[in-house]
Amino acid sequence: MTHRIRYIMVGGFLGAGKTTTLGRLAAHYREEGFNVGIVTNDQATDLVDTNTLRSQGFDVGEVAGACFCCNFNELIDTMGNLSVEERPDVILAEPVGSCTDLVATVIQPIKQLFDAEFEIAPYPVILKPSHGVRILKNEQGRGFSPKAEYILKKQLEEADVILINRIDELSPEEVDEITSLCKEQFEETPLIRMSAKTGEGFDELVEFLTQQGEFGHKILDIDYDIYADGEAELGWLNSSLTLRSDEEFELDQALLGVVQHLQSQLLNAELEPAHLKVIGLWEGFFGVANLISSQTQAELSLPSKCNVKQAEVIVNARVACDPELLEDFVNESVSAVAKEFNLTAEFRQTQRFRPGRPVPTHRFATPGRE
Repeated sequence: MTHRIRYIMVGGFLGAGKTTTLGRLAAHYREEGFNVGIVTNDQATDLVDTNTLRSQGFDVGEVAGACFCCNFNELIDTMGNLSVEERPDVILAEPVGSCTDLVATVIQPIKQLFDAEFEIAPYPVILKPSHGVRILKNEQGRGFSPKAEYILKKQLEEADVILINRIDELSPEEVDEITSLCKEQFEETPLIRMSAKTGEGFDELVEFLTQQGEFGHKILDIDYDIYADGEAELGWLNSSLTLRSDEEFELDQALLGVVQHLQSQLLNAELEPAHLKVIGLWEGFFGVANLISSQTQAELSLPSKCNVKQAEVIVNARVACDPELLEDFVNESVSAVAKEFNLTAEFRQTQRFRPGRPVPTHRFATPGRE
């Protein structure tokens, strides 16, 4: 019998916790004796997620320059190049957080064109409470326009299971509130309450993903004009730079400082971050700091616990603002931290833009059958 790779794609809006979830899933499957490959995705190169997962020892391929749906052939090629010497049993895929309609443009094309090579697992979509509650409740001052919010709602609509993440950060009442909202608006979709950080609810997710059957079949009725306008509202920035000092400095505090400075600038300008991530790497050490919304605190999500004289740093910022303004904020934040820690900062590359209109390679309006 032909060996088929189990394809598990985990969706969700920017900052939902996809990378942490994939890292935990990859570690689980590896411990179970499976060969695991991971594919990350971004509109540009220099992706913090790719570097984070590689630093944890995983085999990671990156599809850069466009989302999975618009760069489908590269997705297939990238999966084919993973672990060439040892074919993966499981491939975990992390799509761009501002993308939706992935059942019709990614899952169904894989199912119908490459059925002999891949079997499709249930499609989980992670809900980030900090934005999700405000959007599902239709609160005033939610941070994003209705067009950007449209993307998050469509992501949840096509899910086989909704993962309510970060429950370790919520009170029982807040968990009940977001659970109730999801049940009201997506009443036929199963829910799993979990924390990708602590592992709570993770066993339930793993069990759900073992299921076989008619999954990845929710073809959306979607307006691509609204979808495109919603994506285009986000300023997108990836910067790579080197921090140096004659004396050792605390890498974690420098990374957290960059995110905190950015948060302060965005709050003053009344701009909503979809996600900010900063990773610092040096000689086997790495640390990650991030911010997922204006209503949460910047955090050191993966501490390096090391002092260094030099670090390679990557900044990923997704904010509802003009990309040129976002670049100014990032440069000012890096400069402020460099001054505070007596560092020199040398930028190597910066990419900033607004995402273009999605033009999928394939779109299957009718689901294939098992």
